[in-house]
Amino acid sequence: MHVFITGGTGTIGSAVVAELLGNGHTVLALARSDGSARTLESAGAKVLRGDLADLGVLRSGAAQCDGVISLAFGRDYSGPDALAQAIAEESAALAALGQELIGSDRPIVTVSGTPWVPGRASTEADPLPTEGPVAGRGRSVTALLDLASRGLRSTAVRMPRTVHNEGRGGFAGLLTDAARRTGVAGHPGDGTQRWPAVHALDAAVLFRMVLESAPAGTAWHAVADEGDAVRDIAAVVGRRLGLPVEEVPQENFGPFGPIFAMDQPASSARTRDALGWQPTHPGLLEDLENIQP
Repeated sequence: MHVFITGGTGTIGSAVVAELLGNGHTVLALARSDGSARTLESAGAKVLRGDLADLGVLRSGAAQCDGVISLAFGRDYSGPDALAQAIAEESAALAALGQELIGSDRPIVTVSGTPWVPGRASTEADPLPTEGPVAGRGRSVTALLDLASRGLRSTAVRMPRTVHNEGRGGFAGLLTDAARRTGVAGHPGDGTQRWPAVHALDAAVLFRMVLESAPAGTAWHAVADEGDAVRDIAAVVGRRLGLPVEEVPQENFGPFGPIFAMDQPASSARTRDALGWQPTHPGLLEDLENIQP
């Protein structure tokens, strides 16, 4: 399969590109900079120059390929307005890609977060949130899945709060960045809230499996660790960086503060049973031992 991918140089995307190329697929990857283009070409992908906001370029990339994996998302999380802009840009991109593929029966796989459900681990059957700071993302992914009735094999892989590789990435990576910046390995609240996690290389396998065979209109959970306590995550970060571990106000984490403070374990039981996906790489707490002082 010739696959068009956006976000191919990120923590998830770089692993997905390698997974696709290593399993007989070819890749056309969106690149917004010379550096990204060089990285993608050195990995073995062909490059289409453009930005996520270039909807005509996105439609061209999708038209040239047998399937699409949409992973790109803005990198500015400095405040609520920046986060809202990133979500709006992603929503427009998904809509353009979906419209290009309607009636073709070709697959498109997009990414979202696992939902949170009070009192239990969320499952693949739970809907994405329609309220809160990332509600716009839930609505755009749901709209794409709804296009399954119009001749499009649209699917979604829901990612946990931390997608990690060599101790970097996801919410745990943001926690580490904050610790380096402030001199404290902080956690909001008492730290008993749980975050699900997955190694990027395991997530990449699931993206490939969903692209190849998942039914239209379905959502899957790329969850290896159902829920690691945030205070345990902060404890490893503090030990690796030689910093104290303390409770800090959730406001310290900007627009992500309310999400950081939530207990949000997630299950991938249905994904494992239905698709045969089995994570094989280190869990989050073990992988965080790669953090360098």
